[in-house]
Amino acid sequence: MDEKADKKWMKLALEMAVLAEKEGEVPVGAVLVGENDLIAGGCNCPRGSKDPTAHAEIMVLRKGAVIVDNYRLPGTTLYVTLEPCIMCMGALVHARVDRLVFGATDPKTGAAVSRYAIGTDGLLNHTLSITGGVLESECGALLKKFFAARRKNSRLQTLQGRG
Repeated sequence: MDEKADKKWMKLALEMAVLAEKEGEVPVGAVLVGENDLIAGGCNCPRGSKDPTAHAEIMVLRKGAVIVDNYRLPGTTLYVTLEPCIMCMGALVHARVDRLVFGATDPKTGAAVSRYAIGTDGLLNHTLSITGGVLESECGALLKKFFAARRKNSRLQTLQGRG
């Protein structure tokens, strides 16, 4: 893929992230692409679905597997606005996704490059190509805005409880 295509698909993942935010979820969005065609899109929904595994990546892999009628997804690229966690990187490996493209790094729980190198460390039976930092500023800004608002609301609730 080229840089222009990566930005195009990441913009769509950002749109998915905005949908998550509107539902009160952490704004992370993802899209699965095969041969430059959209297969599936989705966003974080663990709170609303009461499912701790309902991360954007997992939701997209589930939809994509149904659409292509196979639990293996070779020849695909997953675009996600935030560096995946350990669970999601494991799912990408098991699904045999060829390439991961992410926006913002996650210094606390990122499992692609920040904390771990799952999928590229040679320890598993599948490796994938990883490109990070695509539309990083936009992806990071959405998350920062969301958590700043959450902290502000939490402080207001605390202050109101003291009144």
